[in-house]
Parts: sequence; structure tokens; C-alpha cells
Amino acid sequence: MALRVVFADDNYLVREGVAALLVEADGVDLVDVVADPELLHASVAAHSPDAVLTDIRMPPTHTDEGIVAAKRIRSEHPGTGVVVLSQYVEEDYAFALLSEGVAGMGYLLKERVSDLDELVRALTAVARGGSALDPLVVEALLARGAGEGPLLGLTDREREVLAVMATGRNNATIAKTLFMSDRAVEKHIGSVFQKLGLVDERETNRRVMAVLAYVEARGG
Repeated sequence: MALRVVFADDNYLVREGVAALLVEADGVDLVDVVADPELLHASVAAHSPDAVLTDIRMPPTHTDEGIVAAKRIRSEHPGTGVVVLSQYVEEDYAFALLSEGVAGMGYLLKERVSDLDELVRALTAVARGGSALDPLVVEALLARGAGEGPLLGLTDREREVLAVMATGRNNATIAKTLFMSDRAVEKHIGSVFQKLGLVDERETNRRVMAVLAYVEARGG
């Protein structure tokens, strides 16, 4: 079954260009394209899409309307995932979007739109209740200051594993980077999830939430 998507962006050229890409994407059914948050909410209510793709900056203030819309959609339509697009790396917006839960949420830079496969993967992930966080956003977040906070209970090795995981590496790459066995990495990640209280979320969501905890502790 095709992934049913609603797309929102106030810029006409962006709206038409991305819509044209989505129409050509295998496994995607673009059910509506809108230009502002009010029309977006109406469209989601009317079509009950699997996923929404929306710009962050839309009328009337062109600040965080996409973030506000994403949270409202997830609250009122929990079966609909949302991927928010941003022109630039905006760390505070990423935190604002994911602070109340990462399930069904995604944050990507607009430059990712040119990689249609990656965009579709992100939409599919949030539609299934997973999450998608742009690696460049994570990288920018990691450049913030230093602190401890919720990481105080982690061992040095667990912090090392979490630091590498925060760069978007999978378990196999973490193992190679830290000269550990795959099983040891799995054990440390499981311990990190347990100590950070991430025991009830899906695997992908737990990884994102662990990264956010790490980033917030270093720069929050």
C-alpha cells in the first residue's frame, strides 16, 4: 500500500518542486499540497494521511509554525507521522520538536529533499511511529558546550559508545570505532537506554532520545 502524504510549504517554487518529486516517488501517494498551517490542519483532518511533510517557517510569522503544527498533528492525529523541513540547522527548533517525544517525528534539512530515497525513508519511518533526525542537525547540536546532567550515571565506556552513536553510527561501526565486539556494543547501548529511562520506546526512537539526552547534557 502506498504511503499517503500531505505536503505543506508557503514557497510556491519549493512547493511545486517537492510535490513533483513526491509524485514520482515509488510507494508514495501525494494526497494534498497546501501553503499554510490552517490549510494543513484541515487537510490532515480530511485525508488522514500516513505522514506529513512540512516546512518550519510558514505564515503568519515565518518562525516556528511548522513545529507547532507538527505537535498539534501528533496530538490530534496520532496515526500520522510528521517530518519537518528546515533551510538551516536550528538546534533549538529540533529540541522543541522532539522534547515531548520522538515517536512519529522527523527533522530534516531541506537539502535532503534532493535525495528522494532518503526523504521517503524518513516519511516511512515516522508513519510507522519511528523517528528521523538529520545527521547534520546532530553534528551541530554536538558542537554546543559541555556539561553532565543526566549522563552522570553512565560509565566512561558507556559515554564513549553514546558519543559515537550520537554521530549516527550503527552498532557495527561503533564496534569498529571503539575496537569492541558487536555484543559488547549491544550490551553498553542496552545499559545506556536503561540508565536514561528509555525502556519502552522502539529501538530507533530510543537511539534518538539517547542522542538528545547526550546533546542536552553537553549543551543544554
